[in-house]
Amino acid sequence: MGLTSAMNTAVTGLQTSQVMLETIGDNIANVNTTAFKSNRVDLESQFALTLRSATAPGDVLGGTNPVQVGLGSAVGAIQRSFVQGSIAPTGSNSDLAIQGQGFFVLEDADGAQLYTRDGAFTLDANSQLVSRDGLLVQAFIADATGEVDSSGAVGSVTIPLGALKLARATSEVSVGGNLNAAASVATAGTVVTSDALITGTGVATAATALTTLIDAQGNALFADGDLVTLSGATKGGFALPGDEQFTIGTDGTTVQDFMTFLEGALAIHTDPALGENAGVTLDAAGQMVIAGNFGESNALEIEAGNIVNTTQGTVPLAFTQTSAAAGEGLTMQLDLFDSLGGPVSARLRLALESKTDAGTTWRFYAESVDDSDVSNVLGTGTVSFDPNGQFIGVTGNELSIDHANSGATSPLAFTVDFAAATGLSDGSGTSTFTQLDQDGLPEGTLQDFAVDEEGLIVGTFSNAHQQVLGQVALATFVNPHGLKLVTDNNYVVTANSGDANITAPKESNAGRIKPGSLELSNVDLAREFIGLINASTGFSANSRVITTADELLQELLLIAR
Repeated sequence: MGLTSAMNTAVTGLQTSQVMLETIGDNIANVNTTAFKSNRVDLESQFALTLRSATAPGDVLGGTNPVQVGLGSAVGAIQRSFVQGSIAPTGSNSDLAIQGQGFFVLEDADGAQLYTRDGAFTLDANSQLVSRDGLLVQAFIADATGEVDSSGAVGSVTIPLGALKLARATSEVSVGGNLNAAASVATAGTVVTSDALITGTGVATAATALTTLIDAQGNALFADGDLVTLSGATKGGFALPGDEQFTIGTDGTTVQDFMTFLEGALAIHTDPALGENAGVTLDAAGQMVIAGNFGESNALEIEAGNIVNTTQGTVPLAFTQTSAAAGEGLTMQLDLFDSLGGPVSARLRLALESKTDAGTTWRFYAESVDDSDVSNVLGTGTVSFDPNGQFIGVTGNELSIDHANSGATSPLAFTVDFAAATGLSDGSGTSTFTQLDQDGLPEGTLQDFAVDEEGLIVGTFSNAHQQVLGQVALATFVNPHGLKLVTDNNYVVTANSGDANITAPKESNAGRIKPGSLELSNVDLAREFIGLINASTGFSANSRVITTADELLQELLLIAR
């Protein structure tokens, strides 16, 4: 029985050596497999045959140890090593590596989740980010504004290069520069008067019908349906953009209607609280009086040829400037975008309103020719500075542009941020003020994407805008050694791995993303070769035990004969 036991014991050694050889062979075969994790065989002894039990020490004799004969070895465990593999750059923006303990989360065709360290991803025909075998990479999906909730559910991420288009309405404009405190205070506005408006019965009033107005020769100035165009007039030294049109009978019929049209087209702020008496009125002599807002930035220049009866091809009104604007200021352009990405133009006209021991105050007048209602006036407000020229505050900076029948959201509401402005005295005697930034976007097409260390997938659009499309999700496990390896470098959970804790990179020990890189195999060839020698030596030695036991059995058989 002893020789037979020896042979059986040696067989267990052959079996465990064979498992070691198989495991080492698998490790070596995967020495270049992306993110492969090597295995180690842990052996343990089998049940031992006890020939004599241990005895306790007595009064005369000492104790004895048990006498046992081992019955061989067995595979106790095959342990996977999740030691970090080296990170190798690939140059592909869709290749990702994890530096840490996390796993990428994938979804198969049945909706089941698998986990992998292999980040060799690409885009499929549906622009979805997938693994090399077509499993869907899971991520926290961003909303329309690019915000990501990493505590929410994960889903398949789509990166539609060349297909996704993006536009955004302006909601904030930042302006800045220096408003020269040495400027003169605005104390007057331009006053322009027309020739007297007359009818066949005398001087016109505000209620007079436009079709009853005549010239000095008795010819009618207007007829029902005539198109009157305002063009070429200047304000603050800049030509008013575009043509403003008034159709008699459609947009109004009376002199007052036409004066209201001129107020809106010239963007004259008529708020009585300003104390400027600005607006378009008719005096007792029947003269149309156009009074502009204070400051040279609001200075009006209107000549006879600026108002034309386009239908008749005549110049119905002549104008004379009777008073000039006073007070330095400046005009600046605001370039905005509506919700469709279309350009929208606005202007700020600034004039110094007051200088006191508490500092300076500038008034701004906002207007836009893209405003769709009757008046181009958007609003007015003030910007205040302390005696050191530092910005204190602003009023009236929340503005909106009516944008009806444009297809875009109306009104276009936005805030003007003056925080970067100063009110210092400039030796050059001029103010320098400009638009610094705005958060609107023209239409742009998704052209490229990149992934950062936090797993954020950032798309780059043709309008130079960048927006987050999603955030790659990572999974961690209480016992990653309990995961079961399936095909294609993927793992599934088992009863002893614990459930997946899905989180964002750099959280819960998940590690950080190394974009444009792949994790290499962590197989140590030197260690594997040593193990290969040990396994082959053990196999040969156990074979020798079997051979020796067989020879001894043959000797016993010869004695029996």
